[in-house]
Amino acid sequence: MRPPQTPFVCMRCRFRPAQTRLFHASLQRRSNPNLTKAAETASNRPTTAPRPSIDIKHIRQNPTLYEQNCIERNYKGQSTYPAQINILHQQWQEQQRDARHLRERSNLLRKQIANSASTTGDEDPATERLRSMSKEELLAEAKQLKEKLSTIEQTEDRLTSEIEEKALAIPNLTSDSTPRGDEALVLSYINDHPEPVPSESDRVWRSHVHIGSELGLLDFAGAATATGWGWYYLLDDGARLEQALIQFALAVATRHGWRQVTPPSMVYGHIAAACGFQPRDQHGETQIYNLSQSAADRDRGKPELVLAGTAEIPLAGMKADTLLEESELPLKRVGISRCYRAEAGARGVDTKGLYRVHEFNKVEMFAWTEPNQSSTTEIFDEIVDIQTEILEMLGLHCRILEMPSTDLGASAARKCDIEAFFPSRRQKNEGWGEVTSASICTDYQTRRLATRVKSDGKMTFPWTVNGTALAVPRVLAAILENGWDENEMHVKLPECLWELMGTEVIGMKHRIK
Repeated sequence: MRPPQTPFVCMRCRFRPAQTRLFHASLQRRSNPNLTKAAETASNRPTTAPRPSIDIKHIRQNPTLYEQNCIERNYKGQSTYPAQINILHQQWQEQQRDARHLRERSNLLRKQIANSASTTGDEDPATERLRSMSKEELLAEAKQLKEKLSTIEQTEDRLTSEIEEKALAIPNLTSDSTPRGDEALVLSYINDHPEPVPSESDRVWRSHVHIGSELGLLDFAGAATATGWGWYYLLDDGARLEQALIQFALAVATRHGWRQVTPPSMVYGHIAAACGFQPRDQHGETQIYNLSQSAADRDRGKPELVLAGTAEIPLAGMKADTLLEESELPLKRVGISRCYRAEAGARGVDTKGLYRVHEFNKVEMFAWTEPNQSSTTEIFDEIVDIQTEILEMLGLHCRILEMPSTDLGASAARKCDIEAFFPSRRQKNEGWGEVTSASICTDYQTRRLATRVKSDGKMTFPWTVNGTALAVPRVLAAILENGWDENEMHVKLPECLWELMGTEVIGMKHRIK
């Protein structure tokens, strides 16, 4: 993984080391309205969006590292980008050399035009040749040079845009803690297995779909009629259980010092992209719901809005284009939001019921940390500890996994998932199903969102960490399945929810009239 001491790269060059300023100088010409429109259209990012500051120099100096990283993460298409960036950079340098020679010639012409009537008698050969030209010839050549320089500057702008676009598409470098390949590493377990030896058990297990229908807690048929497949209604104790779970998770997180936020459910598309959430995943499946725009809004350049797939996106965007104080870090927030996933059901058999749906409530933790491994790992471990505490108190049997490189999204350098035991999923993956996730994103998101911090007298980027405190539908489903009593026809609730629910069990005969 890239060391945290990599130099800060500011697109305006104010804080950039001197040796990198030349390469990025042409980016300052983005202030030219004609160039800006073309560049921003090419990158599909409005001019009002935070300007990303990707460490392109590090990519150019380590193309093999980034290529191998893309391959290990199953980003095969992007694995060629580091080499392409170096080719584009060489082309940019050639344009710079050509422009330098043209500017030198242009400066001589301007001087000669301005001082054509004077002579010192000791001109150099180039100046003497210019003196032999008429004023009309000088003006004509100056015009030609201006046109050539304009073409070169446009080419430079195109090259820098292509370099930036390819750099933006390269995934984060993978942590040394992450297993390479596609096999997760089991770190530990939470609570005892409710049925360690199935052959010796006579317990009757039911799916949450069966239980929810039996007790009148879930309505999939009505949702299919009203909205479509992948949507649902929670009824009576099902709706109350959802709210109880949210309040419980918030209480645990705030007790650990995470300040509560209610974020918006819609964000600009460029904010979602900066967080690593693209309109389509690597399999070509749609990930994000886009809000349609009118032709007038598009013509005015109004940014596109999308529905957030997780509170991580609006929470990260809350500090976009912001300079944080070092004393503020770590900045820890927990937010409850509606989440929207367009890809629900795309993978088939594991999508029945509440396991994979289009819309759901989720409690999410998000933090900005000091830009170093130790500070970030401390917050990451805290998130996993909170997740463990919540699931342990809910009485669910779970396993904590260090996820492999092929399972990482674009932004994550490291990811730990916690999977709970779902009796209805015993024929698939031995009953395990993901209920929480936690990720370290280093400076991937803050570089793209222009979230900065002054650390040790230098302007740099904080690192970000995120993690699920509680994804309601899956945990609710796991509680229904694991708490089901076939003889009593009710669900025994975890003790931590008794006060919030006002009851120890939910069933037909316990329903509030």
